[in-house]
Amino acid sequence: MATFHHSNPTDRDIRRVLQKLIIILSVGIICVSLFYFFTGCCESDLTENSVSDRPARTGEGSTLTPGLETDNTGKDWKATRRLPQALIIGVKKGGTRALLEFLRLHPDIRALGSEPHFFDRHYARGLHWYRSMMPKALDGQVVMEKTPRYFVTVETPGRVHSMSRDVKLIVVVRDPVTRAISDYTQIISKTPHIPAFETLAFKNRTNGEIDSLWSPLWIGLYAQHLERWLAWFPRAQIHLVSGEGLISDPAGELGKVQDFLGLQRIVTDKHFYFNKTKGFPCLKKPEGSSKPHCLGKTKGRAHAPIDPEVIWRLREFYRPHNQRFYQMAGQDFGWQ
Repeated sequence: MATFHHSNPTDRDIRRVLQKLIIILSVGIICVSLFYFFTGCCESDLTENSVSDRPARTGEGSTLTPGLETDNTGKDWKATRRLPQALIIGVKKGGTRALLEFLRLHPDIRALGSEPHFFDRHYARGLHWYRSMMPKALDGQVVMEKTPRYFVTVETPGRVHSMSRDVKLIVVVRDPVTRAISDYTQIISKTPHIPAFETLAFKNRTNGEIDSLWSPLWIGLYAQHLERWLAWFPRAQIHLVSGEGLISDPAGELGKVQDFLGLQRIVTDKHFYFNKTKGFPCLKKPEGSSKPHCLGKTKGRAHAPIDPEVIWRLREFYRPHNQRFYQMAGQDFGWQ
């Protein structure tokens, strides 16, 4: 008689039940997920994220700083370091520091406070280093720096042109005789034991031969220096500022500079007052301060006394150079 082996029916039933439970649970999980997806149960989380990344509209309690540009995510990602679009290239003791400080009042100007001397001393460091020195700026803001030595350094015009053919150049010029005396005054404040101005200004004082290679006098040969720049840049890209006008009418000179830079005239006469003690304009209330501000104690100091005859000889020396400069500039600065 054949023998039949039957599996335990209880075990078989248990396996079937477990299989059905697994299937039901799997289907249930899928259904629940689909339900949540289509009914938007997580809408509050999604909305919270989207609101945090969206610029607040007017009236929504925006905490954005007024005037601060943002991208479409509401984050300030536009401010970057860029190579300058404008340079104050000269001249030493002409009023370049005053001009820079006045221009920094303008919200669309981002200017480096120190003189980087890139194109005359640190050119080997490269444009990457130069860019890293610049302040961060938003789109539409003009980045600039000042280094007065650029105007008289022979290699500089070509180097600047290699960086940008469109850069705007600003030169503050001043009566070259007054400028030379101011330059000498600064020199003796640092090295008081150097020879007298009258000694250094002449190759031979007996016959009145001027030493035009002495730095304080050489810098004042504006036509010679401007000629080098005009070999690389059109006259329209070079704006000349009157150093005398910067003292007598700062708002007028600043207005013309703002026009040259393509900016709205925001810095006006309301920003200045004349300091009789120093003899030049000061800022009424510079940005970020409630107190008036004048330039440092080295600005506006009394010049070293110079023999009037030497001054006369220097004026005669500069006269033809000044006339040539006026013709190149298309402007008569009225220096005697």
